[in-house]
Amino acid sequence: LKPGTVVQALSGRDKNRLFCAVAVENEYVFIVDGKTRTLKRPKRKNPKHVKATNWVVATEQTTTNKGIRRALHALSER
Repeated sequence: LKPGTVVQALSGRDKNRLFCAVAVENEYVFIVDGKTRTLKRPKRKNPKHVKATNWVVATEQTTTNKGIRRALHALSER
């Protein structure tokens, strides 16, 4: 997993929702969706509990919560 990769949560209350990975540190992935999980409060997840997709969010879109929300919304409509 790399920062910018779109992932799907496989467990927890956010199961089956799309998120954007913003950081990978030690054995955890930090994910955001721009709405409930913002860049200031990313969710720490075990990599076993997320599934990477083939989509990657552009770097300029991952700098703001609004950009992340727009990118994930566009991908979820596909």
